[in-house]
Amino acid sequence: MAAKHSKTPRQQTGGKTSTADKAKTVASAATTTAANTATTKAAAAGEVAKIAKRTSHRSIRKATPVTMDDVRSLASEATKRADKSLLVICGGLSHERDISISSGHRVQGFLEEAGWTVHVHDMDGSLLPYLTDESTRPDLVWPLLHGANGEDGSIRDVLEMAGLPYIGSRAKASRTAWSKPIAKNVARMAGLQTPHSVTLPESMFRELGVEPVIDMLLGSLGLPLFIKPTMGGSAMGCTMVTEQSQLPQALINCFAYGDVALIEQAVTGTEVSVSILEFDGHPLVLPPLEIWTPSGTYDFEARSTPGPTEFYVPARLDAKTTETVSDAALTAHRALGLRDISRTDFIVDAQGQPQFLESNVAPGMTDTSLLPQSALAADYNLPELYTALVQSVLNQKRTD
Repeated sequence: MAAKHSKTPRQQTGGKTSTADKAKTVASAATTTAANTATTKAAAAGEVAKIAKRTSHRSIRKATPVTMDDVRSLASEATKRADKSLLVICGGLSHERDISISSGHRVQGFLEEAGWTVHVHDMDGSLLPYLTDESTRPDLVWPLLHGANGEDGSIRDVLEMAGLPYIGSRAKASRTAWSKPIAKNVARMAGLQTPHSVTLPESMFRELGVEPVIDMLLGSLGLPLFIKPTMGGSAMGCTMVTEQSQLPQALINCFAYGDVALIEQAVTGTEVSVSILEFDGHPLVLPPLEIWTPSGTYDFEARSTPGPTEFYVPARLDAKTTETVSDAALTAHRALGLRDISRTDFIVDAQGQPQFLESNVAPGMTDTSLLPQSALAADYNLPELYTALVQSVLNQKRTD
């Protein structure tokens, strides 16, 4: 439901193992995990260097923040909207297809209300001919695909090969943000705090057996834990684990959505989401949005089922913490090399420190999605806001 300034309700079995064998297995698993972690950190370090080189000319953190007057001025520049052909790509075959389609049609409606000519296309076999045929080739593309092929950089690779300008982060930056372990390491290297975690491939889970793996995880991370696929969105395959007996099924559920699990220490605190829009390289940081659920977890059920989920915009944080979490979102946006639009999720812990969870390069744009709620709570007009974003990208005359 739309948020206001006040709250809005809304098997695996392993064979028996001797103590000595189990110790050897756990030790071996720990060594493998350490090696995987080192590899991930090395990959993240390489990504940070590449991102720094690609974005050295951009200093979004030091750029003048965007005001509502700036948005209105930029939107007013779009005087020949009907002459431009905009394409929204949504749908696809990921688990988030329905959400993507809803986002796509909602954006189409707002842009058409603002006077643009907007077409919507699914991710199917007729898309490439549509993009390349001179009679249908769009002036600008807004990819609103969620999940695999949408947020992992794949569709952006296609658009870059076709020489079409598009709204959103480049393919390389999208891939960095899409991998939660790498994104967490990039955020950590940028000075942000993030919950301690390890990755676990499904193959290791099945080969080593349930009992040794669980012993290793609990010995390293303890309880409670949050289990999630390393790549994915809308909290699909995510489970909060508060008891040891819940861990095997939580991992099995996770592996239904991906081959590798991210096992993360669960941090107690306030769940907050911060959305960012960029206009000609200048940031607009929308008010932090707080999410409250009875279970304490904004999982797929809470996201997709009408009920007692409550949203607070702005989040119920003091002024200093609000500034800290907003700055952290901007830091993540730049460190990951993102552009135009992003949404970053945090847990604000008991000390008032934002713990980075993930950044999204294609945030949901439905009526109940978090970015539109934050924009509306800040008194932005959505057709005007989206028009300003479109005009900003058109002004830059991009080829990628």
